[in-house]
Amino acid sequence: MAIPSSSIKQLSDSLQEKLKKVHEGGGQKKAQEQRDKGKLTAWERIEALIDKDTHFQEIGAFAGEGMYEEYGGCPSGGVVAGIGYIKNRLCVILANDATVKAGAWFPITAKKNLRAQEIAMENKLPIIYLVDSAGVFLPLQHEVFPDKEHFGRMFRNNAHMSSMGIVQIAAIMGSCVAGGAYLPIMSDEALIVDKTGSIFLAGSYLVKAAIGEEIDNETLGGASTHTEISGVVDYKCANDSECLEKIRNIIDKLGAPNLAGYSKTDALAPKDNPEDIYHLLPADRTKPYDMLEIIKRLVDNSEIELYKELYGQTIICGLARIEGWAVGIIANQRKIVKTKKAEMQMGGVIYSDSADKAARFIMNCNQKKIPLVFLQDVSGFMVGSRSEQGGIIKDGAKMVNAMANSVVPKFTILIGNSYGAGNYAMCGKAYDPRLIYAWPTAQLAVMSGASAAKTLLQIKISTLKAKGKEISKEEEKKLLEEISAQYEEQLSPYYAAARLWIDGIIDPLETRKVIATGIAAANHAPIEKAFNVGVFQV
Repeated sequence: MAIPSSSIKQLSDSLQEKLKKVHEGGGQKKAQEQRDKGKLTAWERIEALIDKDTHFQEIGAFAGEGMYEEYGGCPSGGVVAGIGYIKNRLCVILANDATVKAGAWFPITAKKNLRAQEIAMENKLPIIYLVDSAGVFLPLQHEVFPDKEHFGRMFRNNAHMSSMGIVQIAAIMGSCVAGGAYLPIMSDEALIVDKTGSIFLAGSYLVKAAIGEEIDNETLGGASTHTEISGVVDYKCANDSECLEKIRNIIDKLGAPNLAGYSKTDALAPKDNPEDIYHLLPADRTKPYDMLEIIKRLVDNSEIELYKELYGQTIICGLARIEGWAVGIIANQRKIVKTKKAEMQMGGVIYSDSADKAARFIMNCNQKKIPLVFLQDVSGFMVGSRSEQGGIIKDGAKMVNAMANSVVPKFTILIGNSYGAGNYAMCGKAYDPRLIYAWPTAQLAVMSGASAAKTLLQIKISTLKAKGKEISKEEEKKLLEEISAQYEEQLSPYYAAARLWIDGIIDPLETRKVIATGIAAANHAPIEKAFNVGVFQV
């Protein structure tokens, strides 16, 4: 049974409502307080910074969703991040949202900032920091401050990006205190907004407590101090608008980037209506459907050149274009397939032949310098004596090896299931996709909810029996329901997005735009090392 078009459309509509709520940050009252101080909100700053009528690819919109409730929450991690065009130049943009706890750094804020820097480094894109933050959120300082991937890693990245020749521009548009003061000053150029921007290692209260000096924050670290006396900041701006226009002018003067040279032609819309996707996915995620029909609604002119079409049919491999960019597509086929060996192959499962085919196709795309797109709806690798004796582990290892060692950029879209080792083989987050997004229909976990719940129930019952306790059928049913509810919550793409296991959740119709933006960004970073898979299982 196919999901009625309205049902998947409802999931997408619900997504838009959730995004609208997240984009409000700390709420309208807090936003008005910003404006009353003469400041723009984070989103208003980004809108003024990027080119008019261009796409801004948001990263981590749902970061922190449902987390830190005991502290009042942290919508979008208290920072807006994404990729956008400034003076026709793709840039990564990070803007603190001062409506959320005065822009304080929560653990997820640090993770999101590091993800944005990672995208800038991988793609050699200029990065713009719009700084307006009260610093580390002290109740959670132990989760933000000391570890390798905590707050300090951001300044380490500042230094590394500078050595890589990646342009970094920082605008101090509000508070910038303590260790956070190093971020703008380790950037190539720093701007500050008069009367609203301030930067210092210790504020006036701490200075009074530490050395007994009485001084106000403006005199201590305001625009005049740092542009006229200390020389710490390069540009003094009268207001947010002037500051943002000055950034645009700086970006406008950048030299041309060295491009990777991925194949690009004029974009063509799919011939088959993309909105058909809303009713092509089945209501029951265990039911089969033809992934090729989904692909035809994602690629230019609905055309794909299939590779080894009749071999290893539970994975589709083929060459196509998306918004004009050449891509190699690796997708899980959900149809049940009958092979020449007279055996039925379950859809969404990776068999030895499909893993072998995918490994060879990945190597071919690396040879031809073609970016890879993974479309995940995978239940895992095939199990059982026949598969084990046929070498499924060996063939799966070949696929993982080829994918992990790829030097062309990789992009991953979670369409349906993303379970277990199938997530890994199909370029899950651990394998460095340049971008990884999910449709609202996706699920991400070690195994399906039904399988996991039954397994966890048996473990629980065994534990109780070991303690000499017996439970009735009614108690067992109730326990299964509780376990299922908890596991189902963790399967949700929103759970994954909150923890930045994925870069975001998108309407299926946004997929082409996401992939095209990702390849345009990746095209700024020429491939610097040869493709080498090392020791290969044969």
